[in-house]
Amino acid sequence: MKPVLILGGTLDASRLAAAIAETGRRAVLSYAGRVDEPREQPVPVRVGGFGGAEGLAAWIRREEISAIIDATHPFAARISANAVAAAKATETPILALERAPWTPEPGDDWREVADIPAAVAALAGLPQRIFLAIGRQHLGDFAAAPQHHYLLRLVDPPKATLPLPLPRAAVVVARGPFTEAEDIALLCSHRIDMVVAKNAGGDGASAKLAAARSLGLPVLMIARPAIPRRPVARSVAEVMGWLGHAACLGV
Repeated sequence: MKPVLILGGTLDASRLAAAIAETGRRAVLSYAGRVDEPREQPVPVRVGGFGGAEGLAAWIRREEISAIIDATHPFAARISANAVAAAKATETPILALERAPWTPEPGDDWREVADIPAAVAALAGLPQRIFLAIGRQHLGDFAAAPQHHYLLRLVDPPKATLPLPLPRAAVVVARGPFTEAEDIALLCSHRIDMVVAKNAGGDGASAKLAAARSLGLPVLMIARPAIPRRPVARSVAEVMGWLGHAACLGV
């Protein structure tokens, strides 16, 4: 049977790779390459970009990919858009494994903003101690609000050859998922005043929101970017069901 392409970078992608491997079906898990030491996977892994939608389409044809599962981070808008375009160009079935977005719960104090620039603008004002829980890619944008002390939690330690763009920052190197108790301890030990987060959804990164709720801290929540329409599944089980149906159709 022809292989499935999993566009990864999330815990959900790893769970899906394991589920597919258990069935004996062939799959390739693709990473963008932003993490130095990605998790070990039960399927072959490729690292790096494809060269845009056209490059991805060429790779799909060359590798005779039968289906595409976009299990990237909800904020990886470019690769998701490229995947939709490549799927159309190659007439390859595509399905997104996309976590439902978080929604405020009783006791939450969310300030919702449309994007990263809006989040930076919302931080104008007096210095605060901020848990900037957005990953590494957009840290440079927050250099426009240098008055704050930022707490960063990164999967890989900063490289000496690539200094952090924020003049006042503390770094914790750790790989999730984390518990509410762990994040309460983290926020308290660093005397955090506010949490800034992307609305990634899912359970793997939600502990910081529960911790903020418990401590009565505000959360600056960044909305997801727009992505071209494509079929969406909310769980690994849904994806496996879809793949089973696709297999019956010979793809």
